[in-house]
Amino acid sequence: MKAMWKNKVLAESSATVVVEGNHYFPPEAINKDFFDRSRLHTVCPWKGEASYFDVVVDGDVNSDAAWYYPAPRPAAAEITNYVAFWRGVQVVP
Repeated sequence: MKAMWKNKVLAESSATVVVEGNHYFPPEAINKDFFDRSRLHTVCPWKGEASYFDVVVDGDVNSDAAWYYPAPRPAAAEITNYVAFWRGVQVVP
């Protein structure tokens, strides 16, 4: 799977984990050049607290377009630090 925005590959892996229809990419599959930490945090009732990244490509910022769970609840332990996307980021085979 590939996560793409503005014709750039943000992440690529054959080992994503699908949860609630979202592909979570392993941390080592992320191209860190395109990510800045966001201050946003949200809470999922069963996964726990999510942290976010802004995606930045050629100076364009897609705010809070990627999220991850640094310390998820036990039911979601398999996605610890895995990154998922939304807000126009395309996830394609």
